[in-house]
Amino acid sequence: MIRLITITTLSLAATSAAGDILLEPPLDCDLTQTCYIQQTADHDPGPGAQDFQCGSLSYDGHKGTDFALPTLAMQTAGVDVLASAPGTVRGVRDDMADILQGTPGAPDVSDRECGNGIVVSHGDGWETQYCHMKKGSVTVQTGQTVAMGQVLGQVGLSGATQFPHVHLSVRKDRAVVDPFAPDALNTCGTVPDKTLWNTVVPFTPGGLISAGFSDTVPEFDTIKAGTAAQNAMPTTAPALVVWGFAFGGRTGDLMTLTIRGPQGDVFTNTQTLDRTQAQLFRAGGKRTPPGGWSAGDYTGTIELRRGGDLLDVQTTQITLN
Repeated sequence: MIRLITITTLSLAATSAAGDILLEPPLDCDLTQTCYIQQTADHDPGPGAQDFQCGSLSYDGHKGTDFALPTLAMQTAGVDVLASAPGTVRGVRDDMADILQGTPGAPDVSDRECGNGIVVSHGDGWETQYCHMKKGSVTVQTGQTVAMGQVLGQVGLSGATQFPHVHLSVRKDRAVVDPFAPDALNTCGTVPDKTLWNTVVPFTPGGLISAGFSDTVPEFDTIKAGTAAQNAMPTTAPALVVWGFAFGGRTGDLMTLTIRGPQGDVFTNTQTLDRTQAQLFRAGGKRTPPGGWSAGDYTGTIELRRGGDLLDVQTTQITLN
């Protein structure tokens, strides 16, 4: 995942006041390459939802920041959850199954929406909570002191989750605080004077999660699982299809899919998003011509544009032989 962001992007490091907590991201990953921020705390005091930039990366009543993985395969391989600040473990749960909500057999998680998780107290009324961790992965226990960056466990699928991520909640005297805009939970739109981040944390208002080639339009579940992309196909495959998986899409955004092969351009198509969606994919391509495709390397390019500006771009490759 390599992002080219040409519209408003916040890469915010802390300029916090004395007494504020300083935080590091809670995932062992690169937020510009291998993971991303899917949702932030809700800044709309009413029934709607807005992130701190008045954008769509939140939902009604969301109380934290979701640091997401691009595929279920990455979650299965294992990604560590890290302590965002030093403190003392106040509570642990580690016995809930890793089952995405909305799938067959998903349990009722009422009053246990966090799933497997940890609460860490940092003193002076500050605490952090880490949700949706993998069953059996928690490495700490109640009363234990932890350091910033210490491994707490791994990302799971427990609780009320529909994609692999860790939900980080930050609270001061039990009140929700957005680390991107700690003084403005009920307002949005202005660049905050301070954050609670100890280092630069990139925030983008949407982008591309992954891209790939296949010989047909893939099922969304296979894209999210990380099994849709093919690295090679025969020149006689039924079709040549490129797809892009995105987050934070808004009504009116444009996604352009292009395929270029050994003989030049093969396919170009621009699709307009007809609604705002937390996650989505678009695909396009061509059926195989009589006699098959020319052998060689093919490059797919996916561009996501908003308001005429390039929001993100990804490329992917496949070999036909």
